[in-house]
Amino acid sequence: MKHLAYLSFCILLMACANTSDTKDTISFAQVDPFLKVFRESNFFPEYNETEEVAAGEHATFQFVVRSAATLKDLAIEVSPFTNEQGVTLPAVRSGFVDFVRVGRQTPDRAKDAITSLSYYYPDPIIEKDRWNVERDMAQPIWLTANIPSDAAPGDYKATFRLTGKAGGKLFRQEKEIQIKVYPVVMEEPSLWVTNWFGTSPEKMKIFNGGKEVELYSPVYWDMIKELALKLKECYSNVILISPLQYVEFSEKDGIYTFDYTQFDKMVSIFKEAGALKMIEGGHIAGRTGNWDSQFEPYVPEYKDGKKTRVQYPMSSPRAQNFYKQFIPSLTAHLKEQQMGEIYAQHIADEPISSNIKSYVEIARFIKQLAPEIKIIEACHSHDLENTLDIWVPQLNFYKDGYDFYRERQKQGDEVWFYTCLAPQGDFANRFLEQPLIKTRLIHWLNFKYGATGYLHWGFNQWFANNDPYKETTLMNTESGNTLPGGDSWIVYPDNGKLYGSIRLEAMRDGIADYTLLKMLERKNPELAKELCRLTVFHWTLYDTEGGHFRKTRREILEALSE
Repeated sequence: MKHLAYLSFCILLMACANTSDTKDTISFAQVDPFLKVFRESNFFPEYNETEEVAAGEHATFQFVVRSAATLKDLAIEVSPFTNEQGVTLPAVRSGFVDFVRVGRQTPDRAKDAITSLSYYYPDPIIEKDRWNVERDMAQPIWLTANIPSDAAPGDYKATFRLTGKAGGKLFRQEKEIQIKVYPVVMEEPSLWVTNWFGTSPEKMKIFNGGKEVELYSPVYWDMIKELALKLKECYSNVILISPLQYVEFSEKDGIYTFDYTQFDKMVSIFKEAGALKMIEGGHIAGRTGNWDSQFEPYVPEYKDGKKTRVQYPMSSPRAQNFYKQFIPSLTAHLKEQQMGEIYAQHIADEPISSNIKSYVEIARFIKQLAPEIKIIEACHSHDLENTLDIWVPQLNFYKDGYDFYRERQKQGDEVWFYTCLAPQGDFANRFLEQPLIKTRLIHWLNFKYGATGYLHWGFNQWFANNDPYKETTLMNTESGNTLPGGDSWIVYPDNGKLYGSIRLEAMRDGIADYTLLKMLERKNPELAKELCRLTVFHWTLYDTEGGHFRKTRREILEALSE
């Protein structure tokens, strides 16, 4: 017996020797998914909370590894989440969080803005099988579990395993992770969500790894499908499609004919992906010069065999002739395709007091041609003579004109809001410098203030001739405006594929929160209002502490479970 005990002791020592070597070399921890881990980070508060969700939403986990030696061939393995009855959840998605540069600070920074000493911030989630990390660099790792709507309530456990080489030696690290699924099924989100995506030749080239993409080629449509699937992942359900771009036309002696083949194909791709409940018709007019200049409509023309758009005053025979034929043709086609009820038309982006008259002139002309067509606009002013059916003020203008917009809702109009490079300061937005939870809280503002939609211009608006992974900010040398890091895009390209980001995940989960709050509102409106108030006190004051947020979420789920 003594010999057996001694042998067991020796085996234990040998097993621990390898673990000890690993421990001395590698720091590994599960951390709060709200925590932004920087390359230079070296303190990782341990976090082992059970992720609590409704069926139909997502659970997210974050880990971090850091080593005194170079890490190579890092690989992620996750066992199936399994409950006591042996029921499993679908496989998780995993990726290594990469870092992007924010070379220019947001001009009006929030009080809780996060500063990276290296100017690099975590954001893209790179879904690759193998990953290398330089010594003394922290590497965050992201997991997302998609909980099916028919998932059985209860507790599920899985094992997260990270393997690789540290200084040439094999290592393995493991953590047990848990999900609690409440007996609540999240409904399909009712919030209208639009993320404007770009398909210009320059953006498609960046999307395709620097290779040109022929318009309407198989590669082009494959990339549109990739966009549609990624938009579906974050609950986008309103798709901006420009009829001037995708409807082909010909003209003879002032008579136009229109071909809707490519327009219909765009629509069908987003429908098939499950990302289309409403179509935004792209803008038909724009400023003629600087920010204060007047609006004029675009008329498509062919020059040197290439389609272009030329601006003419709305009063001009050229513009009136085109739109008197195009708008009736478009509305008739939409009715034929049973899309008339889900279509809304943009006129021109962000009208302000100096150009409202030219905006109203164009909008009224279109309304005379098609009284049933809805007009939607991102707007800085509410003095638009009631030409809009869907008002989308910038968040700070929504705050300033809140009583007006509530009255428009009472009159039957819809009111959404949008964010872009503004508002800054302490408003929730999608900037890289903000705490991750503030991107999620955008949609708590939707609930608190009754806005039924959200718009953002920057889904994949990568800068021309620029690597999206290298610099995320841009300075306008004429106006001095900075496009803050995180404003222009929330997804990242890789040779025809798209990677999401930790901000995209936060946005998606915020829309899920909105949906659960709306479900609770029907059941107990006062409780839903109070739980939202405990997190969002007013337009620019929020409780962003992760533990408090999860406690509030738990109360929502428990109330819905009763």
